[in-house]
Amino acid sequence: MDLDAPSLDAATIEALAERLEDCELQARDTPKITLDHPRMNWADAYAVQEAIRRRKVGRGARIVGLKAGLTSFAKMRQMGVDSPIFGFLTDGFVVPDGGRCRHAELIHPKVEPELVFVTKAALAGPGCTIAEVLAATDFVLAGIEVIDSRYRDFKFDLKSVVADNCSSSRFVVGGIMRDARELDLRTTGVVLEKNGEVVALGAGAAVLGHPANAVAMLADHLGRRGQAIPAGTLILTGGLTEAVAVQPGDHVALHAQGMGCTSLTFV
Repeated sequence: MDLDAPSLDAATIEALAERLEDCELQARDTPKITLDHPRMNWADAYAVQEAIRRRKVGRGARIVGLKAGLTSFAKMRQMGVDSPIFGFLTDGFVVPDGGRCRHAELIHPKVEPELVFVTKAALAGPGCTIAEVLAATDFVLAGIEVIDSRYRDFKFDLKSVVADNCSSSRFVVGGIMRDARELDLRTTGVVLEKNGEVVALGAGAAVLGHPANAVAMLADHLGRRGQAIPAGTLILTGGLTEAVAVQPGDHVALHAQGMGCTSLTFV
């Protein structure tokens, strides 16, 4: 992904951030922003995302974690990129383990099963490795991400979705905290259930061959910007299966091999 300076002026970036965040807060959709700005680059997309982050923090939100998306090698080749995309998580996105998620606050939510890392030491790129990630990881656990694109009919291109904070919306983590070095995370299996029925099956290798790769690539992404992953950071490493749509009344549970279960209910 190119790291050129943004091509859009500051006022346009702020206006796009306001448009996308208003859609999130008001649970309404919008056409993808590249229809109006077809030449926007990766720097523009991340600049809009950063402006959304500043808006949230300015109103008192806390950043509680980071996330990776587009973490399938096949999908990256299909989309013509060589790295996942990344976003941030705030305390307003947190659903308690076994808790409720208000469907009316969202537009067209879907759920994805994920393996979640929590760091105990800072990680910096470039050149971050799986071994360094595992050494810096405090524990791993199971998580369900609720993605909810602000774009009409969930239709977007990659720069639009990066600007929209990678469809971040809600997430829940739970189960059993495990030492990442005690598990073979490549072969760790997951079962996603909706209302007691199995709707998706996956394994850790679905994320870049090993989910720690997503954390390493996040460290490299931040390192190119002169930043690092701080100690104590929660990281959603990307969907292990295709996303599953949900409706009010749906109960979703994730069973992760060796990590127990986490769940939420849409009301």
